Amino acid sequence: MVRPHIHVPYDKIAQYLPFIREGRFDLEIYFPTGTIDTLKGNDLVQLKRSLDYGPSLSIHAPFMDLSPGAVDPKVRAVTIERFLLMFDVAELLEPRAIVFHSGYEKWRYALDVRLWLEKSVKTWRAFVRKAEDRNIKIAIENVFEDAPDNLRLLMEEMSSPHFGVCFDTGHCHLFSRVALEEWIGQLLPYICELHLHDNRREADDHLAIGDGTFEFERLFSLLSGRDLIYTIEGRSPEDVAKSIERLNRYL
Repeated sequence: MVRPHIHVPYDKIAQYLPFIREGRFDLEIYFPTGTIDTLKGNDLVQLKRSLDYGPSLSIHAPFMDLSPGAVDPKVRAVTIERFLLMFDVAELLEPRAIVFHSGYEKWRYALDVRLWLEKSVKTWRAFVRKAEDRNIKIAIENVFEDAPDNLRLLMEEMSSPHFGVCFDTGHCHLFSRVALEEWIGQLLPYICELHLHDNRREADDHLAIGDGTFEFERLFSLLSGRDLIYTIEGRSPEDVAKSIERLNRYL
């Protein structure tokens, strides 16, 4: 039976703590920018104490307005400043992985993927060294990508066992213009985490697994034998429970 990580924003943990503790869930904790700015010195210590059953953890970094491949050096500098804070958090929480958004939108870069790639590699080089020192994975998540090419190019340039892909099923289903086999064919060696949620290709609804139209059975067939972090991105305890049950049917 697979024990997935459950995605939960840091500021919602107190609200859902009874549910989390009862299920003894492994967690992916999301730290929005506003949350980072209000963290006090002892907050993470108290968080770890509240999770005294010893769950496996991963971290989701902030992403709103941030751009690791930004052409403007000041935008990239702010992004780096925000991302560095995640490694401070990692010192205390000891996560298996930190998930970051790719920041790639092809129209923003006038279809010049090399422009985004050059700046992205500059950003990620220093972070990979930090990940290696802490023995954690950096996992880059697909968001607005309609094909996997830019992520494959980034993985090839970085060429590190501590740098991989977080494949997000909902984003792929909503934005992709190519077949699922194309995504997995290009990214299979690099996928280290899955973000699991569903939709009907109309909005990023974050439905429970199987409540939309994504082909999960085909995905898990293509990924058979891989050692991955499975992360449920549901929006209610009911959807989380439903997704866990269905995930274990597939696996």
